Amino acid sequence: MANENIISYATRILCSNLGAMDYNNLRKKLRKRFDPSDDDLRYILWNCCRFSIVQRARDCSPGSELSPDSKIIAKTAVRLCKSYPKDDCKACEALHLCKYFVYGNCRFGKGRKQCRYSHDLSSDHNYNVLKAYHLTELHEDELFLLLLQNDPSLLPEVCVHYNKGTGPYGACTFKASCTKLHICHHFVQGDCIFGSKCKRLHGIDADGRKLLEDRGLSGEIIHDLPLLYTNIYDLKNNSNNRINDRIQQTSTENSSNNEICLHYLRRLCNFQENCIRVHFHLPYKWEVYDGSAWKDLPNMEDIEMAYCNPENNRSDGSSQVDFVNMKCDSCPVRRLSTPSSVTKPPHYILTTEWIWYYKSSKGRWTEYGKTDEKQKVHSLTSKELEEAFLGENMGEIEVSKGHRQYIISFKDMYQRNPKYNTKRKVQRRPRFTSEQDVESRITIKSNSVIHSSTSTIIPDHWDKESLPESGYKETQSPNYQWDETEEGQIVDTGSPEQFRTQGY
Repeated sequence: MANENIISYATRILCSNLGAMDYNNLRKKLRKRFDPSDDDLRYILWNCCRFSIVQRARDCSPGSELSPDSKIIAKTAVRLCKSYPKDDCKACEALHLCKYFVYGNCRFGKGRKQCRYSHDLSSDHNYNVLKAYHLTELHEDELFLLLLQNDPSLLPEVCVHYNKGTGPYGACTFKASCTKLHICHHFVQGDCIFGSKCKRLHGIDADGRKLLEDRGLSGEIIHDLPLLYTNIYDLKNNSNNRINDRIQQTSTENSSNNEICLHYLRRLCNFQENCIRVHFHLPYKWEVYDGSAWKDLPNMEDIEMAYCNPENNRSDGSSQVDFVNMKCDSCPVRRLSTPSSVTKPPHYILTTEWIWYYKSSKGRWTEYGKTDEKQKVHSLTSKELEEAFLGENMGEIEVSKGHRQYIISFKDMYQRNPKYNTKRKVQRRPRFTSEQDVESRITIKSNSVIHSSTSTIIPDHWDKESLPESGYKETQSPNYQWDETEEGQIVDTGSPEQFRTQGY
């Protein structure tokens, strides 16, 4: 059975069990309808964005074995549109619904007067949103529970001041009029050591019930809120998410430190060990995180060759890399590279040329700007898409193909037809460069520099006899400052006190 069906059914099971349950019970329920292997089910739960895992066992690394009591929580990125109640939404990817309908307590929905806000999940807008998030199979109450534990705008926060100080209201100066929920945050976190003897509430008292009823929540939802707040806390503070965040931060906190030095590739970096960029003999570098540091993966050229083919979701060999999730044997993987070719002038060599593809109706990956099986060509090329992707407004871009208009979302990596709301997957992969290609390009570039006429490189008013045969020498000047380009040419970079001349 397709993974999509397992994901959909697992989501329904979780939502019908107050949004979460342990792995063992979820597995038993799934096996009554499907027969996924433990490996397949574990892969789905770890890698699908629909689920969050709170691992109870010692090994909590993504992709590891799941202990029977590991908590599986239902997740979604869908939200209620905040502009809809203000009649200020033109088009969005959020639900246009009455908030009190979600709370289960809209007074207009129960009376003769019709609510001015939608209660219709099957409206064109709402159905398309649910379809985009693959949630059309959920029943109404299942969807509402999923929204309550994922949309932060729907429920009040837990009051942090209530959990400090002494007295019935802790350090909260608003006391009974506080607009946040008074409940023991250790109880919500599942680590309150006092149990029934705790001085803080482990449930909803009269003041809390009034606060929630004033917001429009039904009594049934209020009864289940303590468990929902625990799920909300786990979704926000999941240790596995924090591990991945730290790994992501280590790999991206300084983009210069993770960029391969173009000058080193050409044996021209004057900074040597003091260079802020990565020194490596290839314009790409594959590394795996072993829990403490990033280490080189073996057979990098083979991994790179596989990665450059958009048809491949993983590499071959003993150290297989999953390109979709960027993992190797459950360990995070990253790819360092030289700067994108669109960020440098054309004469810079060994930059990374990124190619953009979309999945055609026949399931083939087709490069943008190339003719597809219907003999139609997209208006934008890979280069133009790459420029848009790296631009300041990195979000969406419109493209045309024949007479049709499409929107490419860089966030979701989809091409969408706004008329029919159909989607096609989009991929960004580099053009392959072998180690032999690197050596060949360096040789060609070096020869072209050596055989270049100095008259085309050195300004006419310079004294050619004073130029050194190799290296450079520093000369004082009150008016100019010069620097060396990637090609080895001398350019005027400003004005101050020094400039240097490069010998050839």
